[in-house]
Amino acid sequence: MQYLLERARKIRTVIFDVDGVLTDGSLYLTDGGEEIKAFNSHDGHGLKMLRASGVKIALITGRQSRCVDLKAKDWGVTTVYQGAKSKLPVFEALVKEQELDASACAYVGDDLIDLPVMLRCGLAITVPAAPALVKKHAHYVTRLEGGRGAVREICEMIMHAQDTLDTHLATYLK
Repeated sequence: MQYLLERARKIRTVIFDVDGVLTDGSLYLTDGGEEIKAFNSHDGHGLKMLRASGVKIALITGRQSRCVDLKAKDWGVTTVYQGAKSKLPVFEALVKEQELDASACAYVGDDLIDLPVMLRCGLAITVPAAPALVKKHAHYVTRLEGGRGAVREICEMIMHAQDTLDTHLATYLK
């Protein structure tokens, strides 16, 4: 656990995949062909808490969906890359744009497409439903599933490592 907290302490930007991480991976389609995703409100509040602590948030997803833009706006996340069939070039551009070392980034993914970024970032995280190869290369596998609290767990773990969680939580007890 100490190893994980040391890595988390250095994180300045957390990058999340969407399907399977911010959602449970289910894709619902209406009769008209519109795609619908379900997001967890606790995860969303975790993103807001983490952002308020000074950590930047970004989303990189292989799919294209208007609801992702809407949720990102609701969460205050302005760095959103959709339609990224190859995520590594997007990650490299983001690191360069934010003038960060890759070790200052955490990446949360749940499938094979996420491995190239997970292998290069400072803190690689996945969810329990991820394939074995993805879990093998993660520094941390969440206890909670994607779309079911995993993102909140990650946000709180990073805030705990950076000594910002208790101060933030205390604001709710006043």
